[in-house]
Amino acid sequence: MSDIIGDALLEAFAKRGYEAGLPEPTTLSIVLPDGATATTDISGWRQYAGRNSRADLPRLAADFADQAVTAFARDNAALARDKPEPARDKSESTPDKPEIERLLDEGSLRLRLYPEDQLDDEMRQALVTRPLAPGLLETVVVDYPDAMMPLNRSKLGGVTEDAVFGAAIRASLEKEPHYTRNDEIFGVPIMTVGETHRYVGAHLHLLHRHAGPAPFGALVAVPIPEYVIVHVIGKDNHLFAGMEAMQALARTHVENGEKPITSQVFWWRPGQYERLPEPDAFASGLVPELRPVAIEVDHDDKSVAALTADTGELIDLWMNA
Repeated sequence: MSDIIGDALLEAFAKRGYEAGLPEPTTLSIVLPDGATATTDISGWRQYAGRNSRADLPRLAADFADQAVTAFARDNAALARDKPEPARDKSESTPDKPEIERLLDEGSLRLRLYPEDQLDDEMRQALVTRPLAPGLLETVVVDYPDAMMPLNRSKLGGVTEDAVFGAAIRASLEKEPHYTRNDEIFGVPIMTVGETHRYVGAHLHLLHRHAGPAPFGALVAVPIPEYVIVHVIGKDNHLFAGMEAMQALARTHVENGEKPITSQVFWWRPGQYERLPEPDAFASGLVPELRPVAIEVDHDDKSVAALTADTGELIDLWMNA
């Protein structure tokens, strides 16, 4: 008899680069990046999944897999924090290079975006993560050949967090492929930066290159890990039409995509970050200026309501230019 629920769960882990198995119907085993095997009881999750439709199984399995991977990272951080340092024999030869230096030399670090509510306070303290914009976090992860694992702060050693973020951003931009596509959607020019991997969000650190001259900045969205969507604000393009189009696109991707990040649209304004040379900016500890904006349009009354203070500022700037 086929195990539809179990197969959906194994497929979700496989898509994330993890080798998983079901030694028993209610027991899940997962091979971690360090070679260790973790097991967990899934009887409760099976009951929960069984109460949902078959069409919902891929999404439920994906959510479970992501929560499990994040929990493993948190547990590993706790173990590393609590484990005492082994005594070193002074007669030993020069110790091996620290893991963080090896990861930097290999270019194995990447940048991954997460919604703020996906990482609780304990996890934010344990992982190398920081706010990128309201409701949005960026996290350094290790890109293994067959898996991805968030980097624990306990692994930093003598390397600064800013340097690690800089290396992760640079590797995500230089070592990972991407494409850019320009379309007209609802009569609005839209640029999409995309690829099939989950590190495309790093291109938020390269908006000045993608957008070009942008005196008003740009509207940007990162609805799913594989896309950065950009609309350059200009006097020739109506601001309200651009915001409506961006909001609709972001919502559609969040509703239909796997592992949605946020449907929020942000107003990017070139500033101090973009004035720095790229390598220096990446490791500066600064981030691009991204402000949440949103409007509500009543087409019958022909009225527009700004839903955030930053939206009102943007509208005033655009209309008075």
